[in-house]
Amino acid sequence: MNNLANKEKNLNSLIEKLGNLSKSYAHDSIGSEKLKIEKNKFLNEKNELEKKHHELLREHKYLKNKIASLEEELSQKSELQEKFSREIDDLSQETEQLVEEIDKWQT
Repeated sequence: MNNLANKEKNLNSLIEKLGNLSKSYAHDSIGSEKLKIEKNKFLNEKNELEKKHHELLREHKYLKNKIASLEEELSQKSELQEKFSREIDDLSQETEQLVEEIDKWQT
């Protein structure tokens, strides 16, 4: 009978330990749930940052192309301005030559 009482005492002790163990696992599941929520939050933030990064890359590419086209346009306008300046110089020289010819004929 003493043996049966010891077994019952041991069984009750084991049940109590299992109850405590169950409570500690429940606590871990709450912590685990908090970690899952935090993980999901970080994943959402990561996805948002990646989306913004892709948008910035797309905008950078657009602006880079826009700058290249503006530089090309500026280069073409500079060439036209140089050509115009040369033509004005040529006309100015021709005018000077004509004025000299007229002066020769008048004298």
